Amino acid sequence: MADQSWKEVKFRVGDTDLQVITGGTGKPLLVLHGELGFPGWLKWNAALAQKRTLCIPLHPGFGKTPMADWIMDVRDLAAFYSRFVREQKLGPVDIIGFSLGGYIAAEMAVANAAQFKKMVLVGAAGLKPPTGEIMDLFTLTARSFLNKNVVDTQGDEFKKLFGGEQTPEQYEAWEDARAETARIAWRPYLYTQSMAHLLANVADLPTLLVWGKQDAVVPLAAGQLYQQKIAGSKLVTLDCGHMPEVEKPDDFIREVTNFLG
Repeated sequence: MADQSWKEVKFRVGDTDLQVITGGTGKPLLVLHGELGFPGWLKWNAALAQKRTLCIPLHPGFGKTPMADWIMDVRDLAAFYSRFVREQKLGPVDIIGFSLGGYIAAEMAVANAAQFKKMVLVGAAGLKPPTGEIMDLFTLTARSFLNKNVVDTQGDEFKKLFGGEQTPEQYEAWEDARAETARIAWRPYLYTQSMAHLLANVADLPTLLVWGKQDAVVPLAAGQLYQQKIAGSKLVTLDCGHMPEVEKPDDFIREVTNFLG
């Protein structure tokens, strides 16, 4: 994260600390990162920050936010973030959730869709795919798992994030993230059986689903099921893997900015 247009701010949510990366100008946009933590301030962050104030919490147990032992599953974490939105008077707020972050956003929406204006889910976990399986990140090293998140490991944004030798700091951050993901989303792994039924609660919430056609982590079938279950939602597929914001940043920026308005 070489771009210093962002800053880190610590919030207190009840008795729990929350470290938040924020940057940009304009109406707030809540961004929930995936299962290996916040990767860095990328081209898409900089583009959206021209007109929006990005608010990117580091999930409890991921990196600089300490673990909250009372958060036992993704639904607990969703309730925690709903409290953050309420106490900071952000709502109704636009939200983008990536992978695990999309799962959290979906849990927040089924509990109270009115806290959001618009929702973007990018390769979101949370649903059991009708075909295929969510990739088990614990059968691989973190670096091998990351490589399977994209089709092209030689792309500019991917090399910017993960090129070169793995640093001790990266290793520690990835292992912390993997441990916390296992703690809150292991049984069942990165989905809940009730989600397909609860998504009927997401009424009148404009929702954009962005998926890579070659997503090897959360199969496109999950995105198609989200589209079926969220009334009026739009599914956009890009020619890439699990990280369209990294592999196809220009297409991703265009779709998201057009949707958010």
